[in-house]
Amino acid sequence: MQTMATAPSTILAKPLGISLLDRIGNTPLLRLDRLTAHLPGVQLLGKVEWVNPGGSIKDRAASSIVLAAIRDGQLTPGKSLLDATSGNTGIAYAMLASAMDFPVVLCMPSNVSPERKNILTAYGAQIIWTDPADGSDGAIRKARELAANDPAKYFYADQYGNENNWLAHYRGTANEIWQQTEGRVTHFVAGLGTSGTFMGTTRRLRELNPAIQCISMQPDSPFNGFEGLKHMATAIVPPIYDPTLANRNIDMPTERAYIMAKRLGKMQGLLVGVSAAGAVAASLDIAEEEARAGREAVIVTILCDSADKYLSERFWTEKTEGEDASKPNHKAAVSSKNLSS
Repeated sequence: MQTMATAPSTILAKPLGISLLDRIGNTPLLRLDRLTAHLPGVQLLGKVEWVNPGGSIKDRAASSIVLAAIRDGQLTPGKSLLDATSGNTGIAYAMLASAMDFPVVLCMPSNVSPERKNILTAYGAQIIWTDPADGSDGAIRKARELAANDPAKYFYADQYGNENNWLAHYRGTANEIWQQTEGRVTHFVAGLGTSGTFMGTTRRLRELNPAIQCISMQPDSPFNGFEGLKHMATAIVPPIYDPTLANRNIDMPTERAYIMAKRLGKMQGLLVGVSAAGAVAASLDIAEEEARAGREAVIVTILCDSADKYLSERFWTEKTEGEDASKPNHKAAVSSKNLSS
């Protein structure tokens, strides 16, 4: 008579489910039809990056950096991963550190949202808080100081200067966009933080079709409400950033992103972060321009994260200047100068 003793070998013969790393990437492309209902011939699509396991597009760059560091012998047993972050990349590092069993030390401005602080605590990350007045640049300076003082203790990931940041998007994000739009994408819009998303996606899309217009978005001033984005004119410029890649740049006021975040929640059923809302607002500028010119367009932007890390911010419940204007999509300042000239 057959006994149950043989069952375990059958059960364990093939692992079931997927790994945490398998869940990074291959995110859906969502139509934002209600925003463009008045614009014939224009489609606006958002890449839904909060479905990554860490909740943002930064899972892509962080996993690319970590896996390359392990492969190349830079992140070895006994070393801690060290980096500066404004939140999302730090969360991605902390998630991976917990899942893959390596220590992580993060330098971060102390004024990041309470939600981000709680998530990092839950993952068990070690945080070194920096002066909020110094923004992400202060965190970068602190991480560089720690790495220089004790190089044997740390693998300094340096997301702002690590080529594996933009390569994650060159290999993944861009190809997904191309496949999901069946090669019909005409415009790509993304915010600038480390600039990895824009750099990598733009480089690959240009290889696939040089006619694709790639538009960057950044805060319109050094004092802004975009956690993670940089005002390049006044910030420490990431070494991986190449300003000649963008066909044009849109400078985005924080207030306009706040308005768009609330608008997306109330009329599109989407709760997105401030940077994602700013990218949508910039994309809508492009959509209106194309419609006025009588051109068809397929515009893809990055919804880098959801609103779950920002719901404690006051703008959700307070009136934003300009919110009651008859035309809700006020124009941002647009520089149409070809930045490669």
